[in-house]
Amino acid sequence: MTDYKEDLNRRYWEYQKSQFSNGLDFFERPYAPDGRPPVFIRDEAWRNVIINPVAEKQKNDKLLALIPKGERHKWFGSMNSSQALAQSVLGNLAIYGSLCHLSELKDDSGIPLFGEIQLSLDNFKMEHKIDYLGEPRRTSLDGYVSGNYQIAIECKFTEAEVGTCSRPRLTPADSNYESEHCNSTYSIQRARKERCSLTEVGVLYWHHIPSLFKWKIDGDLNPCPLNKNYQLVRNILAAGIKSDGTASLNNGHVVLIYDERNPAFQNNGDGLIAYMEVQKALQEPTMLRKCSWQRIVKLIRKKDVLSWLTENLSLKYGL
Repeated sequence: MTDYKEDLNRRYWEYQKSQFSNGLDFFERPYAPDGRPPVFIRDEAWRNVIINPVAEKQKNDKLLALIPKGERHKWFGSMNSSQALAQSVLGNLAIYGSLCHLSELKDDSGIPLFGEIQLSLDNFKMEHKIDYLGEPRRTSLDGYVSGNYQIAIECKFTEAEVGTCSRPRLTPADSNYESEHCNSTYSIQRARKERCSLTEVGVLYWHHIPSLFKWKIDGDLNPCPLNKNYQLVRNILAAGIKSDGTASLNNGHVVLIYDERNPAFQNNGDGLIAYMEVQKALQEPTMLRKCSWQRIVKLIRKKDVLSWLTENLSLKYGL
């Protein structure tokens, strides 16, 4: 992981030097390749999204509006941001009418990545919030394809994992530690009546899990299968459940997009392990599919569209 990130950092700083030589004020620090990636200051964070250099302002505004400022992740301004990468790739494809090309992709196992769905700006959203899982903080999907059949898109880049449950990571300094801390097992703990502290506060994950997964919920589980697989499970639930609360194996599926250079998604990597565990636990394994950024960018080049985008993806990310 260290070598992987060091190689990316070197590329980022060269990108900063070549593309922003007259705009160093856009960054928290000037040229300083010391192990950290370049980070844009908050007001200039939009520049982390690759935009068409000759596009009209209206077109660029439409692209940037796909993820409003308030929906940007904490580290959106970092060149390591998977959210900025997703907006650069998926967002531009959507705005310029080229998202449909992704329908030709197959996942890593050889089945159609997006099934029979035809993708377009009309049915594609970014940072789409789900409001039917009883969450105090609603699941926000990196990408979402709406319709009778829905697709949740989870985008990763340099992350070392797919996203773990926060409750085992609570510390005594957290206000909800006494009531919600979990020891990573699915079992009744502290003064709770439910095996999951999230169920205790009204979250519906375990209410719906039996409809989509093979996990048994009538006994203790050690470790809790959501502990390391939390983000993927949430995405599966978001895709497999309709807004009226009905769950079905035929409601939709999840697409995980990752960087094939990232050790987390190679053999014995935490990201790949989580993916395999979740897929194995699904009653319908095709509800979870994955594909690399590299294969997506290769397809864009093959289609000979948005050459300014692929050129910058190569310079900035090595994709």
